[in-house]
Amino acid sequence: MLPALDVLRRALAQVLVDKEEQGHDTSGLDEELASLPDSYDALVDFAERLAQLPLRDGWPYVEPDDLETIRQESDPGRATGPMGPLAGDASPRAETAFLSAVCGCILGKPLEFDPTLEELRAVLQPLGAWPLSDYLPEAALDGLRHRHPQWRETVAGRIAWVAPDDDINYKVLGLLLLESRGTAFTREHLRDLWMYNLPVLATFGPERTLLLKAGIDTMAESPRRFDPSWVTSLNPAEEYCGALIRVDTYGYALPGRPELAAELAWRDAGFTHRRTGLYAAMFVAAAIAIAPMVDEPLAIFEAAIGYVPRRSRFAAAVTDSLAEVAAARDWEDGYRRVHRRFPEHTHCRIYQEVGTLINTLRFAEDVGDGIGKQVCQGNDTDSFGATAGSVLGAWFGPDGLERRWLEPFGDRIHLALANVYEPSLSALAERVGRLPGRMLDDRSARLPPGG
Repeated sequence: MLPALDVLRRALAQVLVDKEEQGHDTSGLDEELASLPDSYDALVDFAERLAQLPLRDGWPYVEPDDLETIRQESDPGRATGPMGPLAGDASPRAETAFLSAVCGCILGKPLEFDPTLEELRAVLQPLGAWPLSDYLPEAALDGLRHRHPQWRETVAGRIAWVAPDDDINYKVLGLLLLESRGTAFTREHLRDLWMYNLPVLATFGPERTLLLKAGIDTMAESPRRFDPSWVTSLNPAEEYCGALIRVDTYGYALPGRPELAAELAWRDAGFTHRRTGLYAAMFVAAAIAIAPMVDEPLAIFEAAIGYVPRRSRFAAAVTDSLAEVAAARDWEDGYRRVHRRFPEHTHCRIYQEVGTLINTLRFAEDVGDGIGKQVCQGNDTDSFGATAGSVLGAWFGPDGLERRWLEPFGDRIHLALANVYEPSLSALAERVGRLPGRMLDDRSARLPPGG
């Protein structure tokens, strides 16, 4: 029932790395961890101490986790209610955002090994596939340093359905949550939905950690409500992108209502993540909700940053990326500027990846062009291919996604979800398209913020 001692030690070593980056005083703790005996009591006590570490003197950032303080720290000028009437029917745009996310995810799937733009260009340019404007040519695999295990389902000429992927699983779980609970869902509802549907090996990082903790808790005589200590103690990578990839559906469902979309993202993300992990999720959900309401692509992100704490590292990174991308000559120059600014924040580390997302929106000509450019910027190619697809689909609308991107799937989708039996991609998209109307009729969606 207990993890092996070496597993605990590795987890604690990652927590120490996380704590250092978050501004905590970790002086001498690496050496102390190395000297601890092979004792569960000693290692668990060390984990509890890490959860209570003070910040270093002079740490300049303010990064709360509770919603009330996040809102107090956010831009007081942000839109806290509806941004205005939508132009046209929201349903086709929501469907397009979901379908574009699926296309972006599958486009990036065979390249999910943390490549750089230069690495991908060296392989794709000789094949006449730079930047990507269709699914990955199989010939490109011969020049890459890694073959993704699912490459046979996700390269051009072999695609026959939407291959299983965690990014897509979470978007469908968001759909199920809103269909069954509306905007009043709780973290207990989220926990139960996950435990009935998610195989452990279909999750990664904090998602797997929290799923295991919640599963063990079901063995108690009286299982508890969600316990925040599950997130704050022994939860490596709590600021990585796992929460960001889960929250697109709240943006699809709430066009023009970014405050509520960000709140639902906070509620979802808070089951597993803290600080940057929360803020990135709130930012993405808000951006998708904002996209149909503004006239310029960078305005999406200039508005979305208003929903996260102004004195956070995440807000600083987004502000820097907006400036770099605005100054860029073209999308490759934008990538280089962002990559130089955040060289250590690669696969799943959010800052560089959100910068490339901003870069994609500025230079995208349509959805297909945008997801191609996003994937060619490397890092977590399937996750940010999907996120870019969501924002691009919400921004361009139905006319922005060419049908050729959907045709290889044959309207078939394979999900790694135990109790979801819908095999039709178009049927799932139609359900997503009904969400904006359902949320308008949802009494909980009309409650005051936080209500």
